[in-house]
Amino acid sequence: MKQNKNFKLYLSIFVIWLFTVSGIIGILSSYQDWFLSLTPLNLFITFIILIINIEDLKPKVALALSIPFILGFVTEALGVNYGLIFGTYAYGENLGWKIAGVPLLICFNWALLTAVSADVSRFISKNIIAAALIGGIIMTAMDLLLEQSAPRFDFWEFENGIVPLQNYIGWVATAFVAHLGYQAFAIKTNKIISWHILISIIVFFTVFLFF
Repeated sequence: MKQNKNFKLYLSIFVIWLFTVSGIIGILSSYQDWFLSLTPLNLFITFIILIINIEDLKPKVALALSIPFILGFVTEALGVNYGLIFGTYAYGENLGWKIAGVPLLICFNWALLTAVSADVSRFISKNIIAAALIGGIIMTAMDLLLEQSAPRFDFWEFENGIVPLQNYIGWVATAFVAHLGYQAFAIKTNKIISWHILISIIVFFTVFLFF
């Protein structure tokens, strides 16, 4: 049983980094458009990796993840359609199928980032308020990094190409609420997987700050 768990863990880590490294190489090659079109598949597989590495899969896992998922959709829809919360922006075509202008994948991304940053924030503080605030700051920092490449990759773009301060204030507030709801369920995700996912995302988008 332990060998099976170790194999699943090592295979999951391998797949995370395989997608990260191949994605970087592919986007820097002449096949950029094809690799970018695979973004929805990449993020969805990463989300599945997070789920299958949760040892105690109970209905409360789905309930906990639904909080950032639904909150993410509502706030993004308000932003895309009315310029509220994050400012005025629109999504491109590389994040897949949309509902009310919001790619469904973005909702999975909200759930994924909340879960992995929660593991990091709880490592820093056991107090749920402090951990939620730390988690919100981590997610906002991630958004700051992603914003640099989002227009280039046709993920999303703000009006006039300028990311307003409102976006980051909205991210801290929304992510804080998402963390409060999610962390209240004390989901035992695999912390090793969470760290690898978080670091792989940082590595991926940091590369494109320079290339």
